[in-house]
Amino acid sequence: MPLFITRLLLSLLPLLASLASAATTPLPVAVSVLPQKYLVERVGGSWVAVSSLVSGGKDPHTFEPTPAQVAQLAKAQLYFATGMSFETGWLGKLQRSQSTRVVDMRQGIKLRQQEAMLELGHGHDDHEHGGSDPHVWTSPANLRLIATTIERELARSLPPTSHAELRQNKEALLRDIERSEQKIRALLAQSAVRRFMVFHPSWGYFADAYGLQQLPIEYEGKEPGPRTLAQIIAIGKREQIKVVFVQPQFSARAASNIASGLNARVEKLDDLAENVLANLESAAAAIAASR
Repeated sequence: MPLFITRLLLSLLPLLASLASAATTPLPVAVSVLPQKYLVERVGGSWVAVSSLVSGGKDPHTFEPTPAQVAQLAKAQLYFATGMSFETGWLGKLQRSQSTRVVDMRQGIKLRQQEAMLELGHGHDDHEHGGSDPHVWTSPANLRLIATTIERELARSLPPTSHAELRQNKEALLRDIERSEQKIRALLAQSAVRRFMVFHPSWGYFADAYGLQQLPIEYEGKEPGPRTLAQIIAIGKREQIKVVFVQPQFSARAASNIASGLNARVEKLDDLAENVLANLESAAAAIAASR
């Protein structure tokens, strides 16, 4: 081999090594909550390294990222937002930094208004409403749209060699969503329960999907006072509520007081569990058995 070709190849080795490394290094992706992490990892596979800002047991409605988390977030090339209240303070800054591409994971989803405390002076179907409900991952129909969004946006940030695998992973996830939805429908079809009482109104998309109604106790961390507590208990008795569901991120005190007044039990129902499909099936089983 001529000497100049040998020298040329040797000079190209660092560049080739750099390109190979870039092609195999997982894309750093950040999300807000653990259910998103599960979904992005299912679609992205080994092509992504996903970090969740809010870890298990933390309340995302009062969460504030630490300086270390903000610094870590700046290293992410892609951030999937979901409309959580804590995102609004710094999401604009993140978008302006141009180092991280921000994607709204709710694309294509019809957003519902989140219930606040029951308007107890009216019928039980009337609610005081807050802003858009960010808990979009509690509906299998929404999960299908989210899976498509994830595949499309990852493909924009990853090399073409990843695209076939991303598509295969998405299709596998869609099949699992379909299986979970069938299990959920079967569980709820065997139950007469149509209304369930929950501390925080995070199950609205799930309830809408299956003809149910959640009866929330609080909104944005505001627990009911003694008078409102008594009125909620009256509604619970009228609805024959036997279980009060509470998320582990919130204080169970108010839920326990209401459950005591109803002679009901308190059960945990965590909308932020990482394995979202298994969690939706568990939620369906718990709600179906709540009377």
